[in-house]
Amino acid sequence: MTQVKDKTDQQLNQALAELMGWKLVYRIDGNETNEGTEYWETDKGFRQVDFWEPTTCQSDSSEVQAKAIEVDASNFINRLAWIVRDRISGDMEWTNNDIAVLLNASPRERAEAAYITLQGAQQ
Repeated sequence: MTQVKDKTDQQLNQALAELMGWKLVYRIDGNETNEGTEYWETDKGFRQVDFWEPTTCQSDSSEVQAKAIEVDASNFINRLAWIVRDRISGDMEWTNNDIAVLLNASPRERAEAAYITLQGAQQ
């Protein structure tokens, strides 16, 4: 399975943006306190991407999740379930609680599942 946990936030942002087909157009290097800022050209214009910061990610997170579901919904759900496995029952049949855990997965968890799904689709 593709390792995602060892990726920094910026590395995961960049990998997801590239898997979405976006092009890096400008980068401001960071310093000791941050990893820099990147601007990407997307089909919706230029923007920064941040797939899991709760205050800024809703659009980006939803877009990358939608793309992963479009590419392979079953794989995305299975990857997300694997990522949140310590919070679900693990039974063969989904309980309402299991589904609620998936629906309430953090933006970072959804980004990781999307990354694994989209990367697998390109191989």
